[in-house]
Amino acid sequence: MKNTIAGMIDLLVTGGVVATVDAQRSVHENGAVAIDGDKIVAVGPAADLAAKFPARRTIDATGKIVIPGLIDAHAHAGHGLIKTMGGGDSNVWHDACERAYTVGSTEEFWHAEARLAALERLRFGVTTGVSLLGGGDTILRTDDPAYAAAHCQGVLDVGTRSVVAVGATRPPFPRTYARWTDGVRHDHDVGFEDQFATCRALIDEWHDKANGKIRIALITPTIRDEHLRDHSQAQIDEAIGHTRRLRALSRDRGILFTQDGHTTNSVAFAHRQGWLGPDMLLSHATDLTEREIAICGETQSAVVHNPSAIASVYGRCPAPELAAAGATVCLGSDATAPDRSGDMFRHMQQCMHYHRRHFRDSKVMPPGRVLEMCTIDGAKALGLADRIGSLEPGKKADLTIVDLRRAHLYPANMPLYRLVYFANGNDVDTVIVDGVVALENGKPVLADEAAILDAAQRETELMLDRLELRDLLRTPDDFWGR
Repeated sequence: MKNTIAGMIDLLVTGGVVATVDAQRSVHENGAVAIDGDKIVAVGPAADLAAKFPARRTIDATGKIVIPGLIDAHAHAGHGLIKTMGGGDSNVWHDACERAYTVGSTEEFWHAEARLAALERLRFGVTTGVSLLGGGDTILRTDDPAYAAAHCQGVLDVGTRSVVAVGATRPPFPRTYARWTDGVRHDHDVGFEDQFATCRALIDEWHDKANGKIRIALITPTIRDEHLRDHSQAQIDEAIGHTRRLRALSRDRGILFTQDGHTTNSVAFAHRQGWLGPDMLLSHATDLTEREIAICGETQSAVVHNPSAIASVYGRCPAPELAAAGATVCLGSDATAPDRSGDMFRHMQQCMHYHRRHFRDSKVMPPGRVLEMCTIDGAKALGLADRIGSLEPGKKADLTIVDLRRAHLYPANMPLYRLVYFANGNDVDTVIVDGVVALENGKPVLADEAAILDAAQRETELMLDRLELRDLLRTPDDFWGR
């Protein structure tokens, strides 16, 4: 604990149900969390902590539940300004994303989208999120460090944490990207070496900066069966070579490595290449073979399960089986996208029903398990379990306080069950990140919500005009069904 005047701490959150998600899964029915600076100094019964820790400020959490800040381990930067465009036509929507992220976006676009996405996360109680800088393993805005820098600054403006995944797009190269100056488009060719240099520059400038709020991860395209079947050997070799270099860089710099869209045989392929390990995060991981499930456990690779994603419609992530094999399995939103938001309560509930339907067993994926998946297991997957993910002395003071005094959460009993089964992101009352109150009474404290919304609208309109995409805003003929 830092030196304080007259032994006072900075903040005491008291009077609520405190669910620590520590190793003992301790719950204090009338509990408190003592915070000094950016760290938790004590957790326990409210009466004990009030006597021991006089505080400069006290937050009364009576009628509320205090949990660790939620962790969203997979989402996409950029998508927040495109969302439902195309009306559910995946091909049209993906084409819009690709064009926006290569030739239609500016630094202002990425800054506005980052603030909007961070605000959404904050209001839903998410204190830490992974953001892939673009369309996953297809198109990343890594032709220049300026775009990721704009994203990072946008996150800091709102006050949340972000793990920003940058890396190489899928071959062939070069690809055409564009900068905009005074409304004029300037095209330039971008190769792998350009993207590799961007990644190194971003690691140097941003990794573990702002008191650890910003971290950089590296990403490369997943190599799946269809790529081995449909691409030339030269393109496959090129993709393997790129991944080897970025994977070596991730290990050399000690940062997270991730790949989006793993499915049958792609995990085994990555394992043969030597890419898996405790610092690896595999996204989706649907329809894995029994051997691939075992590989994830043997290599201690983490898997982020996105139960609300389209990938989980087309295939199943064997999350319970992966956990049983010894792999860390966390939860992601895969937001923002045409049919899903960053509300992790929604995804916890979707996760439970998804696997219970598969096994025809209502006891599969108990509520405490899914809460772990977006708290302590998310922290483990990101290599941050020593910092966040549970409410324990010495860890960062990242807390989410949910108001239980709501019609859908009453009567006032069984609070943990009510939290996981019935709560939604709009029940979040207060969010503390790094010891700083970033959301209070459901309103952002550090950022101007109206200004964030206005900037998001403005940059979306400009992007639509640049790319002549306004037709994507019309309601499709099949909106009401066929």
